[in-house]
Amino acid sequence: RQEQTVADMIATKEFEQIHAVLAPDSLTSYVMVEADDDGIVTRVLEEIPHARGLVESGGAVGTSSMAEVEHFLSPTPDVEGIAEGDIVELIAGPFKGEKARVQRIDETKDQVTVELYEATVPIPVTVRGDQIRVLDSEER
Repeated sequence: RQEQTVADMIATKEFEQIHAVLAPDSLTSYVMVEADDDGIVTRVLEEIPHARGLVESGGAVGTSSMAEVEHFLSPTPDVEGIAEGDIVELIAGPFKGEKARVQRIDETKDQVTVELYEATVPIPVTVRGDQIRVLDSEER
């Protein structure tokens, strides 16, 4: 990801006028920089390869409110988009490659309790949300 590389390069430049640098995964080709003025950002970008310039609208440099940036700052839980009854595949852990049905979702712990299909005795197994991939959803 080129955006992350550019963000890291900006962050390593030690300028007091630059307060924060953000390169969200969901916003491709853009890096957000919080700075006192656009002049310092322009100077930093001149030294960084792959950085094209500032976003301008009507001659003014693009600014964003905190409300516009806030959703980039809070991580989305891995269990988002998973529902009880969904068919999932375990992609990590001791049961990697097994198919299972979602029994319970714990959003606070980011964990999912599943029941393996191939098991002769149905045993509930609790796994982290990033260890499963949804194959078939009942909502579709």
